[in-house]
Amino acid sequence: MSSPDADPLAGRIFTIRGQRVMLDTDLARLYGVATFRFNEAVKRNADKFPEDFRFQLTREEQASLISQFPA
Repeated sequence: MSSPDADPLAGRIFTIRGQRVMLDTDLARLYGVATFRFNEAVKRNADKFPEDFRFQLTREEQASLISQFPA
């Protein structure tokens, strides 16, 4: 059995609006590209992704997410 530390996604999947999501920064890191390049590629290829593939966090959601990280 592998340890949770061996999983690079451990702690990177959050539940927001009842959906399991990953942040763009974590997905970009996973693919080895800069975050702005990842977002650029998604925007340029929007027709290749499901409608609910991405969404913008509200200020409240962002604050809640930030509060989950230790300083």
